[in-house]
Amino acid sequence: MTFDFSQLQRANPEAAACRADIRLQDAHFRVDEQLPFEPSGEGGHAMLLIEKTGSNTDWLAKQLAAFAGVEDVAVGYAGLKDRHAVTSQWFTVKTEGHEEPDWSQFSADDCQIKTLTRHNKKLKRGVLSGNQFSLVLTGIEGDSAVWERNLQRIKTQGVPNYFAEQRFGHRFANLERAQQWFETGRKPKKRQQKSMILSAARSWLFNQVLSYRISQHNWQTGVSGDVMQLAGTGSIFLAEEIDEKIAERLKTFDIDITGPMWGRGRAANQADSLALENVALAEWQKWQQGLEQAGLKQERRPLRVLPQNMSWQFNAGNLSLSFFLPAGSYATAVLRELAVVTDVSQRNSPELQVSQP
Repeated sequence: MTFDFSQLQRANPEAAACRADIRLQDAHFRVDEQLPFEPSGEGGHAMLLIEKTGSNTDWLAKQLAAFAGVEDVAVGYAGLKDRHAVTSQWFTVKTEGHEEPDWSQFSADDCQIKTLTRHNKKLKRGVLSGNQFSLVLTGIEGDSAVWERNLQRIKTQGVPNYFAEQRFGHRFANLERAQQWFETGRKPKKRQQKSMILSAARSWLFNQVLSYRISQHNWQTGVSGDVMQLAGTGSIFLAEEIDEKIAERLKTFDIDITGPMWGRGRAANQADSLALENVALAEWQKWQQGLEQAGLKQERRPLRVLPQNMSWQFNAGNLSLSFFLPAGSYATAVLRELAVVTDVSQRNSPELQVSQP
């Protein structure tokens, strides 16, 4: 089986008329993490806001654990951040029961502690509001009017909420492993590896449903039996019909249509919505069964995301672009609807895939 991210439908056909590069320098891709709470200022965990360049989150977490003289599990963080970027993110280190290190002496490659405080609990994965992106696209090609139309369309209409390519491992390795698992029944022994493979598999199925619904021109307007999610919350409800009230709420982004994060349990959607998903996933029944047998539960995810605080400026053939995305959404979803963007840091990959935890 071949996995090809480029086959996923774009909502904006004019994106193909524009081209650019990203990450000519690490500083051209900046991500600043935002948490949904303020540190308590006290407790058994050191809480550190760290700015890093050219290093990944897991590596930095291990450096913090080694410096503090604690086990790796004592370090917490909310999400993974790009290696080829300048990123700021929060970490907690449980130092209770250990001698407090002199954090001013912490040194790691291109990493700097910007804020040091205390907190009363470990920072867990996924506990973040989202990320602010500040990007510089270079080598701009294409008509300026088309660029402006694409930017305005993204700002007002949002983009497909695809999972980015790096979700699936280098050269889709985690999808290949999922295929082997579901075909043979032989699952990995390590818990972390199993989790990564299952996450990749259900994300790929979600992308298939979203791509199919874009091709059917109903990913933003809805069909009978869709499950809606109230914007900014996890609250969902069934829309038996798309009446005027539902249509208006979709238009104003008060609610969003959702797609499946596959697992056990009865599908939450019904009628035409369920029929569409069955068609989109007709060739993936073994994957559906594999995810169910692995014990994952059915969940839902919005089909679209609307970037917040979006602004841009063209200057000397470059585009400076900034926007905020909620947790779980990816900058690639924005850039993929803007242009065909080449990631200079990964020359072997024909199209950009950029991350957001």
